[in-house]
Amino acid sequence: MKKRRTFAIDLPEDDETGTFPAGKVEPEAPAPQNRRSPMAAAISENAASLRDRTALEAKIRAENDALAAEHVRMKKLGLMVDMIPLDQIETWKLIRDRAKDDDFELTELIKSIRELGLSNPIRVEARDDGKFELIQGFRRLSAYKSLLEETGDAERWGAIPAGILPRGEGLEGLYRRMVDENLVRKDISFGEMAGLALNYAKDPGTAQMDPDKAVAELFASAGYQKRSYIRSFIKLVDRLGEDLKFIQHVPRSLGLKFVSEMEDRPEIVAQVREALKDWDNHSASDELDVLRQAIGEDTARPALVPKPAAKPRSGKARTVFQVQTRTGAAKCTASNGRLEIRLDRDFSTVDRTSLERALKDLLDGLS
Repeated sequence: MKKRRTFAIDLPEDDETGTFPAGKVEPEAPAPQNRRSPMAAAISENAASLRDRTALEAKIRAENDALAAEHVRMKKLGLMVDMIPLDQIETWKLIRDRAKDDDFELTELIKSIRELGLSNPIRVEARDDGKFELIQGFRRLSAYKSLLEETGDAERWGAIPAGILPRGEGLEGLYRRMVDENLVRKDISFGEMAGLALNYAKDPGTAQMDPDKAVAELFASAGYQKRSYIRSFIKLVDRLGEDLKFIQHVPRSLGLKFVSEMEDRPEIVAQVREALKDWDNHSASDELDVLRQAIGEDTARPALVPKPAAKPRSGKARTVFQVQTRTGAAKCTASNGRLEIRLDRDFSTVDRTSLERALKDLLDGLS
């Protein structure tokens, strides 16, 4: 049997770097991997999502705050417009400067709104009971009511676009809003403006009791000459306002001449009143002819029967005063044959027997 031959092989000793066979390159050690658990990954993703959501919510809140501030600003300016049902709009707070009868232009307004729609919303004031009080737009509201009555189309004419004023503005300011809007109308007459000044002074909700001073407050935007004309027409409206059905048709020149003549000859008031007495179907032209005859102007109508001169009245022709009552301040106007009481109360709700008894006691107590 052959003996196995052995060879002596010198192997290199191990060192820190180590050696490798020729042609071989030492492999790089793999980078350590910080592997997260599924729970850690979910927590990290949830935190990032929460940050994004918080930032989005902050942005939305900022936008909502800006919109709310703009809403409040526009509401204070009365620029918020909504569709208000007609039966929720009241018209008792302000006494109108527009005559409710004989409004020839209302027909044209109704036609325009029917064909083109309402170009200028009315203005209302919100009330505590959920309803609204009309401030501006009596004729526009009247047109909508007429269209609703004519067509029965509540979907189209049952509600009207309205700018909503916030509550709290004083009665004087609301009157000014109404007046300033109407001053730009070409058809507003001096008779209507004078009637408004008288009613404003009689309104128990206003502090002013003098109609002449009321003109300065209500028509501050008008020129001095125009306010002077209104004050002159106040004398005409005060003396003949209940006798003239078409006082809004009295021209400026005729009204001023009549007032001037009336101050020199007070008896012409009785002449006009007598001429119009029991004449229910007369027209605006008839009234103007009566006024012209009273001051001596020629007309096609037969002259008035001369009236005896009226006895001069003693003292003031008209007295205005205010009385404090348990239900508030009452404004009173006393003149020849007339006593008027203005109080912020609905007298139609008072029992008729009680009302008659109270008035009888009042009149019996006058000496």
